[in-house]
Amino acid sequence: MAVTVENLEKLERKITLSLPVASIQSEVDSRLKRLARTVKMDGFRPGKVPMSVVAQRYGYSVQYEVMNDKVGEAFAQAANEANLRVAGQPRITEKDGAPEGEVSFDAVFEVFPEVKIGDLASAEVEKVSAEVNDAAIDKTLDILRKQRRTFAQRAKDAGAEDGDRVTVDFEGKIDGETFAGGKAEEFQFLVGEGQMLKEFEDAVRGLKAGESKTFPLAFPEDYHGKEVAGKTADFLVTVNKIEAAHLPEVNEQFAKSLGIADGTVDGLRGDIRTNLEREVKFRLQARNKQAVMDALVSKAELELPNASVQAEIGRLRDSAVADLKQRGIKDADKAEIPEDVFRPQAERRVRLGLVVAELVKANKLEATPEQLKAHIDELAASYEKPEDVVRWYFSDRNRLADVEAVVIENNVTNFVLEKAKVNDKAISFDDLMGAQA
Repeated sequence: MAVTVENLEKLERKITLSLPVASIQSEVDSRLKRLARTVKMDGFRPGKVPMSVVAQRYGYSVQYEVMNDKVGEAFAQAANEANLRVAGQPRITEKDGAPEGEVSFDAVFEVFPEVKIGDLASAEVEKVSAEVNDAAIDKTLDILRKQRRTFAQRAKDAGAEDGDRVTVDFEGKIDGETFAGGKAEEFQFLVGEGQMLKEFEDAVRGLKAGESKTFPLAFPEDYHGKEVAGKTADFLVTVNKIEAAHLPEVNEQFAKSLGIADGTVDGLRGDIRTNLEREVKFRLQARNKQAVMDALVSKAELELPNASVQAEIGRLRDSAVADLKQRGIKDADKAEIPEDVFRPQAERRVRLGLVVAELVKANKLEATPEQLKAHIDELAASYEKPEDVVRWYFSDRNRLADVEAVVIENNVTNFVLEKAKVNDKAISFDDLMGAQA
């Protein structure tokens, strides 16, 4: 059929569809006949309900279904013939003044934009690198030792020090009244590890078992307990018990307890290095990928289809509601979250998705089966039974699709880094891991 496409605003288009009334009625009659063979109605045997009764009961709904199907088919055919890439669902309205024997509809919709990617050679990308050194391995060993530390009660005349586990009773009051969560007995925490607010730790540090202390504590404005945030409480704390920590020695016994095959300290350090290098590789990829995507977006020119942005806003909102539910927020479904909260992120995601898709298509950057397998093998390597993890990924199409998306993004990252002006920057292990140096 001849298709006429009318350009409206930006990415918006309109197609007028005309359908013969006879073909619609023929399909309605056909469906009603099929329905009559199985429909059950009081007073009639199955398959013996008169067509006039079936048409009276179901005619409107069948007519509606047929009209939707026929218009949908006509629109899909028209869009295909006009080589249009439709974004979102069309808004279809019946049109007055159709020729006799026909019914006409206007379909208004958006198309995906033409994506123009500028000269990548002029794009500047900061590419970071980091190495796993002995200090990083030592720090990881310290974490492993702390995870396996034991505690022994200190002498009665010894005060609490950093690293000690203390058992305390405490009560806090604001304006003379105890507040929710402000009182506890036999409460344990580790001194100097940030488990309590600084004023609380400072008050306990140096106290001996059996000693008490009163002190003011100012809750931060952003404290998670909204009812006390920004307020100052008066606390009384009594130390009941002080236990000193004992860290295991880094020796063969320690290595064996961590499942190191040869049971040597060198083997343990080698295993830690391998795991840290794997983690560093993934973090570097993520950070450099972000820099590449920022450069891509800055070099691309395109209009954003509102339908795609709205769909992405919907997904982000659903995700936010699901997160609220997981946190136990009551009536999370009824939360009124303004669209504008999600719009910037939604627009960036849509823009980036269109730009990446164009780059992948134009430069054949799709993920190969070999790349998928290699990436999954690398993900599985840190598990006790890698072969089970590999099977887990390959047993589900959605999981494979997630891996494929990552591999494609890696391909795009490498492609852009080969074209762009790359500024190499070495950073420390601690900076990469988000720790204090």
